[in-house]
Amino acid sequence: MSRLAGIRWGPGRVMFSRYAFAWAYLGCYLAAELVWVLLTPHAQAALTAWASTNVANLEHEPVGPLLLSAFVGPGNLLIWPVLIALAVFGASRALGNARATLACVTAHVAGSLVSEGIVAYRVDAGQLPATGRHLTDVGPSYVVVSAIVIAAVCGTWPARAAAALDFAVLVTGGHIFGGLSRLDVSAVGHLTALVTAAAAVTLTLARRRRTPSEAIPEPAPADQVT
Repeated sequence: MSRLAGIRWGPGRVMFSRYAFAWAYLGCYLAAELVWVLLTPHAQAALTAWASTNVANLEHEPVGPLLLSAFVGPGNLLIWPVLIALAVFGASRALGNARATLACVTAHVAGSLVSEGIVAYRVDAGQLPATGRHLTDVGPSYVVVSAIVIAAVCGTWPARAAAALDFAVLVTGGHIFGGLSRLDVSAVGHLTALVTAAAAVTLTLARRRRTPSEAIPEPAPADQVT
């Protein structure tokens, strides 16, 4: 009986462990979407305002918004789970769960801090009104963009094709680079996330290339027979 159980459940466990980051992120995002749907419009607005990684929130409570903003995507309840799946599963397999998680989280945080840092500077310089400190900035797109980079560079051909499709949808929909010349928050954040993920992939690949040569041990001297 135990042997049959192993045959039945073994592949599923392997599938989950290989894509643990992707399953975890997609599952948490879907759970957050379900909670969002069950909230009243007033509660939805309050949650979005609290989760936004804008200047005002980052100055007072940065940790909560930086974490929660990646799971709140109002207005795109159907498309984002598909875009997450297309990119993050390929990234998990290509770079490994730990490295993919670190790269995507770092890219998300960097995208948020750099884009909102520019807004803070422009508000202080009088280039933007004070209302710029309270912009709505939520969504999983920084994570998705960084996962696209990982899958496109390191993934298998199916993963690269899925990443290319993902990227095409985001670009043609105007979700990521629209307004870059005006230093739009979303555009700057996406570019920063993309560059951050590319740097993480470059460092990982460089380390992988060095590891085999460094791991070759020196040949042991032959024993002397007297």
